[in-house]
Amino acid sequence: MTRAVTYAEGKWHEGNPRLVGPMTHGLMLSGFVFDGARAFEDTTPDLDLHCQRAVHSAIVSGFRPDIEAGAIHELAQEGVAKFDKGTQLYIRPVFYAESGAIAPDPDSTRFMVTVYEAPLPDPTKMKAHVSRYRRPSPETAPTDAKISSLYTMTGRVMKEANDAGFDNAVMLDLNGNVTEFATSNLFMVKDGVIATPAWNGTFLNGITRRRVIKLLRDAGHRVEETRITVDDLMGADEIFSSGNYGKVGSCTGINGRDLQPGPVFRETRQRYWDYAHETAGKPGAALGS
Repeated sequence: MTRAVTYAEGKWHEGNPRLVGPMTHGLMLSGFVFDGARAFEDTTPDLDLHCQRAVHSAIVSGFRPDIEAGAIHELAQEGVAKFDKGTQLYIRPVFYAESGAIAPDPDSTRFMVTVYEAPLPDPTKMKAHVSRYRRPSPETAPTDAKISSLYTMTGRVMKEANDAGFDNAVMLDLNGNVTEFATSNLFMVKDGVIATPAWNGTFLNGITRRRVIKLLRDAGHRVEETRITVDDLMGADEIFSSGNYGKVGSCTGINGRDLQPGPVFRETRQRYWDYAHETAGKPGAALGS
């Protein structure tokens, strides 16, 4: 296990503290909401926005947070400071309920934030296939929150992909349209036009996704949020991903078709890195919905 520190119950703990039990509502019913942010090269891009989203996820999931996003941000920075400068870290604030029958008891809401070592993955090695599993619609699952229960399917999708010799999977919605990769948002390039699936409530409208869209549009690129089909992907010049864990990565294969990391991917990654360093220690610039 890599080194981790967790703030919970008013103090910092080393390692993996035993904070929940068999009667904990969040454990029994997968009612943990969380968010993820990154620290790397002495930057924590958009950390404040990730803290805000954690609070939002908690509220829409029926919890009653007793800590504000600003205080979570301060605790996260405190946790980052416990590691050597420049260490690549993952920052994960969590809310859950200690009790409740089926619905959580909001008065039993608990909070913790964990910071742990997590090297950034290789951005040029991800082959994917199209999964047989689908993303749920907002009427069938709590897609308006970043909640642990949604990741049960993600785990199944990733096992299916890995067993078939792939690193990741493209997921469709119930209508058969492309939504995202199993673990990140998806972009494609065709004839110089950048496209990404229009957000329809079936997948996470990622903070890094929206940041990438803004950075590319500010640089003069045409970025369309639109319907994308599997056939569109199979004819793409480039496919790349955005997400908090790996930030910006290239898809180097789709359903057995080989692809190369392309110029738009490389520019996008560089622009994101420039943004991270330019805004180090500052609040994240505003993003659209």
